[in-house]
Formats: sequence, structure tokens, C-alpha cells
Amino acid sequence: MALIDRRQFNKALVAGTGTLALGAGTAPLQAQTFPNQDIRFVCAFPPGSGSDVVVRFYAEKIRPMTGGRTIIVDNKPGAGGNIATEFVARSKPDGHTIYVHTGSSVSANMHTFKKPPVDAAKALQVAATINKQAFMIVVHPDSPHKTLQQLTAHLKQKADKASYAVSATSGRVLAELYKSVAGLQAVEINYRMAQDSLSDLASGAADFGAHDPQFALAQVAQGRLRVLAVASAERLQSQPDLPTMAEGGVPGIDLVGWFAAIVPAGTPRPVIDQIAGWFNQVTGSPEGKEFLNKFGGDPYITTPDEGQARLLKDIEAWGNYVRIAKIEPQG
Repeated sequence: MALIDRRQFNKALVAGTGTLALGAGTAPLQAQTFPNQDIRFVCAFPPGSGSDVVVRFYAEKIRPMTGGRTIIVDNKPGAGGNIATEFVARSKPDGHTIYVHTGSSVSANMHTFKKPPVDAAKALQVAATINKQAFMIVVHPDSPHKTLQQLTAHLKQKADKASYAVSATSGRVLAELYKSVAGLQAVEINYRMAQDSLSDLASGAADFGAHDPQFALAQVAQGRLRVLAVASAERLQSQPDLPTMAEGGVPGIDLVGWFAAIVPAGTPRPVIDQIAGWFNQVTGSPEGKEFLNKFGGDPYITTPDEGQARLLKDIEAWGNYVRIAKIEPQG
């Protein structure tokens, strides 16, 4: 997961902001009038969650670029993100509703639910990609397990008496892949939000957690969790001291998520390009890079077309992940 080089960033940034450079007499109408009302950033998780931190950071940094418009962060948790996804997909495609969420989770939900509320491939359009990140296997700092190898041995000994904490689709798939590759029988405990699992991890009611990096690293900083492994094939450039699952004796796992700004399909291209310019400017800034690195992400800038291609590719890939992990679709 290499960080973007400057030439790639400049290319994407120009593509995202090109409509702003057009003269008043030639700019498309949509670019001239957008935004003409307050903007809604939709978050699929509750306030205080790892995703919420990312959404609010971008809302704060982008607000001055909108010509004085207010950006409202609208938290719509529930159904593994499907409530927020459906809300955005059915919103007016004018750029004033932007879904700041992981494209990987949107892709996964097409396969982990029997009846997804929308067809993401047709109902959504990626305007900008933000970062690449890997979910993490975590334990409480008081746990005797200092490595993934030690945790795996402990879980094999406990068999089906072992349990683990998850709260997001990607974490659920990571844990199932871990179980499949390592031959474990641990039982899943699904929490509404990751914070709710802390007490059970502390008490030992849950042997480990599979959580997003924003939450995990924030808790590490507070002394509440320890990271044993990341789910990427290679070590994160933002967290080079954290070993991979393969280094911990569990090979073949490369589960990398990515945040994106997503709009309803049918949003005019000049508006998409303007939104891309906003997000690319923040992501490519030193402050943006520092923020993303702090929470275990490497900056990831693409054009809208490249981002949409990544979404379509991931929808197909997650079908394979779900089958490999033998996850029974919900609902």
C-alpha cells in the first residue's frame, strides 16, 4: 500500500477541480450553482465511532471550500450500514448528500445480506477515494497473549468456548477468515458499536476483537487495547511496527478496506468532479495525511472513474470473501 506519489495526486486533483477553473460563461450550470444549499455528510455509525471521526474531520476541513454552506453530519447507524446506504441511494442526485463510508463495507453488504436494500453497483457513484486501511485483531492489554501465535494456540485450546467481538462487516469477515485459516471454533459476539465490546474484552468474556483501525488505535493510545495483527498482506506504512496476519502464522489474508465519498447515481459529473476536488485537497494535504496515518490509514487518491471501478471490483471480490468465510447471509 504505497502512499500516492505527487504526480498521481496532481493528476487526480486537477481532474477533481477542473470545473472550478472554467470561466463563468463556459462552466456547466450544475458547477455554477453547486452547492446551493447546506450539504449532508452521512455516516453509517453512531457519534464517537471510528467512522464518525473520519466523517467529522472531512466535514470540518471541507466546509470553508463550499462558499459558506453548512455541512451537517447525519449519523444513520444500523443494519450493518444498510440504513445509511439506502438513504443516500434514494436521495436527490444533486451532490448535497454525500456518503462518507468504506466502499469495502458497501461491497460486503451486497453479499452478507439476503436482500440488500439497493444494488450498490447501480445506485451509487464514488466521487473520491480517501484512504486504504486494514482491520485489526486486538486484545485487552492485560491479556497474556502478546502475539497472534499465542492467541491462536489459546483459541484452539478453548475450542467452541472461545468468543470474539465484532461490530462491522469487515471485522466479521476478518474474524471468519481467521477462524477458517487457523482452524478455530470461536463464537461471534456482534456489538452495535465497537466501544460496547471494551468491557467484555477487559473481563475476558470476549477473547479478542476484530475492529476498525480508527477505533483500535484510539483505544491503544488510551491503554485499553493491544493490536496483535493487521489484515493487510504487507505492513501498513502508517503503522510499520504492527505485524501482519501472515507474520503471526495465519497466511493468505489480505483484507484491505478503503474510505470514499459516495453520491447517488445520476449526480451530474461536474458536481462529482467538484466534490472530488474538495476531498482530494484534504486527503493530499500534510494535515490530511497526518490524520489518516494516525488512525491506521494510508492516503488513497483516485479519479471518480477509478474509484467507481474499485467499487465494482470489490463487490465481486467480497462475494468470494463471504463464500470463503462461510458466512450465512442475514435477513
